[in-house]
Amino acid sequence: MSALKFPKAPSDKKALEEGTVFSPRFDASGLVTVVVTDADHGMLLMVAHMNAEALALTLETGIAHYWSRSRNALWKKGETSGNVQNVVEMLTDCDQDAIWLRV
Repeated sequence: MSALKFPKAPSDKKALEEGTVFSPRFDASGLVTVVVTDADHGMLLMVAHMNAEALALTLETGIAHYWSRSRNALWKKGETSGNVQNVVEMLTDCDQDAIWLRV
């Protein structure tokens, strides 16, 4: 399991939306929604979820990791299919409750 910790989201809305601290807002299930697009063409590839461990592994390795709600398990994209997603850019929306990966 990854040791990377994420700071608690600022309670001040302005600080959260205009600040420079990456503090993803996980939902009550401990997940954040992730939208994934092709970095070259902009095509939507998938919408998935990450828990803190998946996000930390993605940041540490540069390869997208997700939380499968149906399998209740962590998974590295491409582990069985061979379609590995190398992260080119990671962005977040203004209130940090969604992440956009360009792969």
